[in-house]
Amino acid sequence: MYLGRVIGRVVATHKLAGLKGVALQLVRPVDEHGESAGATVVACDTVGSGLGDLVHVCDGRESTYALPDPFVPVDATIVGHVEAFDYEGGSAGSAA
Repeated sequence: MYLGRVIGRVVATHKLAGLKGVALQLVRPVDEHGESAGATVVACDTVGSGLGDLVHVCDGRESTYALPDPFVPVDATIVGHVEAFDYEGGSAGSAA
């Protein structure tokens, strides 16, 4: 699991049946300072995220558990919005 920022959306005209109705977002992982911290991923969106939102991303096999069909080939799923966060030795992060 990690934090990420939604930087775009993906429009797919053809999807597996298990992904019908599931939005796809481009998410860039961020570090504790809110700075980019990895390669951009395509993530299923289960919480209605929008451009610029700070989100909580679940990856790996567990990423499918939040989807209507848990047997689809998915690597990442947005499972929550993040309003703010704190980290040891630092100041609070902000969603904006």
